[in-house]
Amino acid sequence: MKNFILFILLLAMAAACTPNKDPQKIIDKAIAAHAGQLFEGRKVSFDFRDKHYAVQRKPEGVIYLRLFEDDSLGRVKDVLLNSTELTRYVNDTLVELTDEWKFKYANSVNSVLYFFQLPYGLNDPAVNKKYLGQKVINEQLYEKIRITFKQEDGGKDYEDVFVYWINAKTSTLDFLAYSYLTDGGGVRFRQAINRRKIGGMIFQDYINFRPIDDKADVESLDEMFISASLIELSMIVNENIEVE
Repeated sequence: MKNFILFILLLAMAAACTPNKDPQKIIDKAIAAHAGQLFEGRKVSFDFRDKHYAVQRKPEGVIYLRLFEDDSLGRVKDVLLNSTELTRYVNDTLVELTDEWKFKYANSVNSVLYFFQLPYGLNDPAVNKKYLGQKVINEQLYEKIRITFKQEDGGKDYEDVFVYWINAKTSTLDFLAYSYLTDGGGVRFRQAINRRKIGGMIFQDYINFRPIDDKADVESLDEMFISASLIELSMIVNENIEVE
């Protein structure tokens, strides 16, 4: 009986030594640190990989734009309303699209704008937050948050899983990882770089990494980054950012 009581006390002490913080408060601080709330009511535009993007949040909904020149088509403009309703114009003429192509184009636009606005968007109604504890990376302490999505309002990629590392001192989003199922699935890890302030808001680019095994646990990618066992894939660079 004494051994059982001692065991319970040890468990309680261990639990007391492990911080159990509210992930909502951590995300709120991260959004404030990046001034993400300023996305409301403003139009923000930028260039990414030869395409021009814009986002504008209004009381009636969120409008995403993507504009680019296609050698065979001409001027292409994709308009995405509330992340679901996509229309395409080619040389200012509305184009009829199948549901399959609407989904593909919408998914492509959504992906770019989602990462560009981070950490803003992590308070959307479909988001589930879970605190995973603390982690030291590059001699900095981080709060580790897992994000999943409800099936309702979570989009067709609701099964994707994200992990965010929020700097415990500055509340900035310095690292993120995600697992996805489309195109065979996989996992990625991103390190924030080139952080700058434009129009009172914080924007940043990323180095994009992948593990050797695309089936790796997304929550373990911080350890792989620390041990330098990730493969650098690409640079995520947003240029010519303007805030109106």
